[in-house]
Amino acid sequence: MHQLSDMGITNMNSGEKPFWNKTLRLIWEIWPLGDPEELKDRLHPELTENDLVILREKINACLVGRGGEVSARSRAAELGRAYLILNNKGKRRFLELLAREFDVDHDAIKTTLVRHQQVEDPAELQKVIQELRKLLEPPRTKLLRQFNELQEGVKFLVDLRADLIPWAETEPALQSLDQDVYRLLVSWFDIGFLDLRRITWNTPAAILEKMIEYEAVHAISSLKDLKNRLLDDRRCYAFFHPRMVDEPLIFVEVALVNGISENVLDLLDVDAPIGDPQKADTAIFYSISNCQAGLAGVSFGNFLIKRVVADLAAKYPNLKTFSTLSPIPGLLKWANSTTDSIELSEQETKALAIATGQKDSQTLLQDIILSPHEHPEIDIKKELEDVLKHLCARYLLEAKRGQQAYDRVAHFHLSNGAQIERINWGGDLSPAGMRRSAGIMVNYLYDLSNIERNHELYTGQGDITASTAVRRLLKK
Repeated sequence: MHQLSDMGITNMNSGEKPFWNKTLRLIWEIWPLGDPEELKDRLHPELTENDLVILREKINACLVGRGGEVSARSRAAELGRAYLILNNKGKRRFLELLAREFDVDHDAIKTTLVRHQQVEDPAELQKVIQELRKLLEPPRTKLLRQFNELQEGVKFLVDLRADLIPWAETEPALQSLDQDVYRLLVSWFDIGFLDLRRITWNTPAAILEKMIEYEAVHAISSLKDLKNRLLDDRRCYAFFHPRMVDEPLIFVEVALVNGISENVLDLLDVDAPIGDPQKADTAIFYSISNCQAGLAGVSFGNFLIKRVVADLAAKYPNLKTFSTLSPIPGLLKWANSTTDSIELSEQETKALAIATGQKDSQTLLQDIILSPHEHPEIDIKKELEDVLKHLCARYLLEAKRGQQAYDRVAHFHLSNGAQIERINWGGDLSPAGMRRSAGIMVNYLYDLSNIERNHELYTGQGDITASTAVRRLLKK
């Protein structure tokens, strides 16, 4: 029987990256190109100008391909190992070197474009087009592809992009490099290449530890908590890539229950009795976590939900309802910029005044929304429930980024064809739940007969499908 270390839980809660060191050690072992300490002695962590000269020569050697494919891979592995020992400043300089000196040849492109406009012979035109295609692919792309041929090379490139993304936000050259890496990853992580696996208590400990680390919605607090999420009335599924067999890409946690759940703490209760999945009529998706920061923008979450729904429906024909119990991560940020313009009805104003004992209900409402956990003297009860559920309905149905829902979780589920089914007051009264959305959660319902229709309405026109009960909240 495998064993899980408490260290994995401790590191997850402290914000460290416990598995990066494991990945680093593995790469040192797989890419055996000398002693790492010796490499550190030869390469400054911040990359000096002399270091950049050496790296430039090695990159050019990789691109020329002298010595054949085996030699090219060895040189790519050496560059990868060099990158891993750098500090943040050195990594950025490494990436800037790739971005600026190994980009497309702009002058050659301009010259070829002129030829493209002037040539008339069809055969010659095709030759010019082929030249353009080659010129429009940056030389660095060849180097990036070589990592795909190395064991753990795909994981290396995913982690490299995780470093690159924040720097690319302010640096145009790095933005272009980020797009090159992104396009490669999109092709490598096509849904057809991914393997859907169920995670159980018998899954290898290394993967269970990563589940603890990567859980992004409801932190796993103990091994008992982890085991509870893998019992008979629970399901956990993850996508894996064949070149990253021990690294989950995204995973979803599901509870098999009776009726649509409205409180996540009930689902996470480690002392609750175990239900019978054969008697359950509802599958509740209560946590979806992306595991690889470097795969940002590579979309496979929608495929995960559809695959899991299909799997559950086939194995448990008693399941009739598929719903989420989801956080509302953008609510308080939106409220921060909106509460000054909220027009409370006379009834809501009186209710707030009665509930809080204060006359300035508008100011107090904003304070409660932004920092509800800092007001233990305020009883979160019916009077506040009506006001905040009304505000939440406005946010989910009316707040937009163009045609898209402002809330990223709402956008994800609406894009997949779900409808907003119910807003749950007190759905998550944990400190994290209060900080996220004043304890409110929402059910997104996946009605199998209406998924395609809802998807088309939302992606085509920005129309949000919601239950009558949710729309009624707008009128209060």
